[in-house]
Amino acid sequence: MRELKTTDLNLLKALDALLDEGSVTRAAERLHVTQPAMSGMLTRLRDVFQDPLFVRSQRGIVPTPRALALAGPLKEILGGIDALLQPVMFDPAAANFTLRLAATDYAQRAVAVPFLAALRRLAPGIRLALLPLREAGLEEAMARGELDLALLTPESTPAALHARRLFDERYVCVMRAGHPAADLPTLDLDRFCAVEHALVSSSGGSFSGVTDEALARLGRSRRVSLSVPAFLVLPDILRASDLVSVLPQRLVAGQPGLVQRELPLEVPGFTKLLAWHPRSHQEPGQRWLRELLASCCQAPGDCAAG
Repeated sequence: MRELKTTDLNLLKALDALLDEGSVTRAAERLHVTQPAMSGMLTRLRDVFQDPLFVRSQRGIVPTPRALALAGPLKEILGGIDALLQPVMFDPAAANFTLRLAATDYAQRAVAVPFLAALRRLAPGIRLALLPLREAGLEEAMARGELDLALLTPESTPAALHARRLFDERYVCVMRAGHPAADLPTLDLDRFCAVEHALVSSSGGSFSGVTDEALARLGRSRRVSLSVPAFLVLPDILRASDLVSVLPQRLVAGQPGLVQRELPLEVPGFTKLLAWHPRSHQEPGQRWLRELLASCCQAPGDCAAG
């Protein structure tokens, strides 16, 4: 049996690169070594693990079941080593790297906008890359270091990720200032059902959502005449029309030219979480950024890292 003291830890980085790249050539380029040197490391890896680890195919190399079983623990080990080698103290003002955050268009408006303002003030050298949220492959992207954080709901968060509750969101009825229904201090159910509505259909083209399900339980329905694929376009549409929409309150907070009214029925809201991979759990810079983002959600006007 091989012991740690007789194993070159650089071989683990080579194995990680081979698993990610699926090619000896690309793995060699990633680690800035020659292809013969990478081939030599693969030979040593096969000896260490007593397994071929990879077999050749038309498109490169294919991992064996033993190599696939090593992939997850290997990421955690290398992530732990990286965290171990990081300086204990983190200076936000001197930091210079890119934070990659995946979010829906709603979460980008409700969370990322105040977070970016605080980031510019406290850590101007940290770049923020806002990426579209793709739930398929999310955990793998984080494991490879292609993504740092994601704004999710409890239902969409993989069990293997760390998660922190940011806030509970509620829905309100939104319309333009000057809308005939805006003159009413409260919106009753009859008027709510009578006005024309717009809604967001993330799947595209649907004219029914959680509000319609809630109405159906009361034996009522509403008039939905517009379906859009994203939240961010709706405020402009509402300002230019007599349509109303049921929207998350944080999305429209502070939006000029719009008014909010309480819904005349119960529509369940949702919870927003911040999720990250175990590989970055202890990294000081990432911890600081998570604290800053969470503080922005609690008090968007006065973000400060805890």
